[in-house]
Amino acid sequence: MKKLSLLILAIVFAGMAKAEDGHQLWLRQAPVNKAVVTGPECIAAQELRTYSKNDVTLKLDPTMEQDAYRINNGVITAKNEIGLLYGAYALLRGETTGSKPFYKLRILNHWDNLNGTIERGYAGLSIFWKGKPGERKFRGHTIFVEDPDQPIDANLIKEYARANASIGINGTVLNNVNASPKMLSAVYINKVKQYADILRPYGIKVYLSINFASPMSIPAKGFNKGKVLKTADPLNPQVKAWWKAKAKEIYALIPDFGGFLVKANSEGQPGPFDYHRTHADGANMLADAVKPFGGIIMWRSFVYGAAHKGEDRVKQAVSEFVGLDGKFRDNVILQSKNGPLDFQPREPYAPIFDNIKHTKQMAELQITQEYLGQSRHLVYLAPMWREFFGFVAPEKLVGIAGVANIGLDTNWCGHHFSQANWYAFGRLAWNPTLTSEAIAQEWLDQTFEKPDGQLLSVMLRSREACVDYMMPIGLHHIFAFDEHYGPEPNGFIAQYPIEWCPVYYHKANNDSIGFNRTHTGSNATAQYREPYCTIYDDINTCPERYLLWFHRVPWTYRLKSGRTVIEEMEYRYTRGVNEVEDFIRIWNEAKPYIDDQRWQEVDARLQHQLHNANLWRTTCLDYFKSFQEKSK
Repeated sequence: MKKLSLLILAIVFAGMAKAEDGHQLWLRQAPVNKAVVTGPECIAAQELRTYSKNDVTLKLDPTMEQDAYRINNGVITAKNEIGLLYGAYALLRGETTGSKPFYKLRILNHWDNLNGTIERGYAGLSIFWKGKPGERKFRGHTIFVEDPDQPIDANLIKEYARANASIGINGTVLNNVNASPKMLSAVYINKVKQYADILRPYGIKVYLSINFASPMSIPAKGFNKGKVLKTADPLNPQVKAWWKAKAKEIYALIPDFGGFLVKANSEGQPGPFDYHRTHADGANMLADAVKPFGGIIMWRSFVYGAAHKGEDRVKQAVSEFVGLDGKFRDNVILQSKNGPLDFQPREPYAPIFDNIKHTKQMAELQITQEYLGQSRHLVYLAPMWREFFGFVAPEKLVGIAGVANIGLDTNWCGHHFSQANWYAFGRLAWNPTLTSEAIAQEWLDQTFEKPDGQLLSVMLRSREACVDYMMPIGLHHIFAFDEHYGPEPNGFIAQYPIEWCPVYYHKANNDSIGFNRTHTGSNATAQYREPYCTIYDDINTCPERYLLWFHRVPWTYRLKSGRTVIEEMEYRYTRGVNEVEDFIRIWNEAKPYIDDQRWQEVDARLQHQLHNANLWRTTCLDYFKSFQEKSK
């Protein structure tokens, strides 16, 4: 009897999910250490020898395309060792044929600061840069300062490299687009070299965000006797020479350095406008500096507040760049956000993709959930990105960049399900035609021991739920100032530009609500190609998901449901809250199949998400109903 009881206990405990902290991400295969791997000795061979249950042969074929791989009856064939590595990870996740990447550039953008903090980072401090507490405080918080003498964590960076290689990411920008000039100082370039050496075997190039005014504060090796310049004018010969010397300095240490990412003349950042020059003048000067080494310049088109003050913010990218189309060097790429505003839960696609026809472009997606609940809400972003590709043909782009959600938290991303967005970005950068469902199922199968079937439904419904309880029928940018988390529909920050204030976007009064972007308003609809220009301009054809984005309507306006605007808002806010309640129900039912630590941590965040969704509903409805009541 005793033996039977012990046997029953053993079976029970064997069936219980083991405790996990999420650090392994989707790479949770248990070491098998049994496969015989023949062929080149490389990282792919090491991975397969450790994790494959079957013998594998690796073959090199120089005639194959870069990064492509072929799988056939236990044989992986590729052009080089990086292709073999991609094939190895594909085999381990169950693929049996082969693939090649759609985009050559599959890049993460880290908004990490040199003091270790991360702008819009919700998963701890930077994995790259270390800071130390300074003597000053801001709003009660200690200010961190740079500490370049701290050693790098090579093991952590290898884990980061392995995770990225497993989903095909081949580039990383190591620092914030709001860049410090110190990034280009010798001490930090030497650190970049250390990172490049660790990442290179995994097929990952390093890039840097640069401050356009760097020549005015940082010396360049072998130039001007170590003295800085008094200008950063891109047409100044000394400035051009400085950037060429700095590029030579970097490439001498990092021969495969990828190039620069630039945010210029936006949100107070320096740029060519400071010298009455154009974006093309600035980008081309940098492009000439890195061209001899094979480098590229990714010039961000997210600009406002510089050349077109007072213009509808969503129009400014097209206004500033359309006249420059075709005037950029061939190694310049315009990097544009998927939407025209600022990574909102739902935006129409950015019309700059319609207007730029003779300059290379890449899309910038935001993996970190700045406006989508940060790392406290379960929101799977692949449906949003697939929505974007429904309007912008993938072949119009040369690459994709994703603003990373990675930090020093044990599970990398703050929320266990936020890992799925990192994974989905990599898979879509490799193949933008993959469905949201297929990617989510892949991630679930690799991330949980026995993923409950309903979890797929939660992931696929989560983005729409977020839209419902944050910005129904086209409301947008009504977040609390600066933190971009909770609701603040009445926000008006007098000391900041009006374009940062929620009231600028919803424009609610006793009669109407919404932003008129039709031909009778800001005429933003004119920036779209047909048929969308006409569709969005006409209230009768404009999709209701964009209604208040493009149209100003009276409170008495009735939607297709028969409900008035305020009734529809109430319906959708409530629907979003109800969805989160259902997510909690499903997560509770999945508890027997999930390890305890991850279940508890996700449950706590779901409970918070429900509270926050209710706060959005209550705060926004109370505010907007007050206008409707006054109109009676």
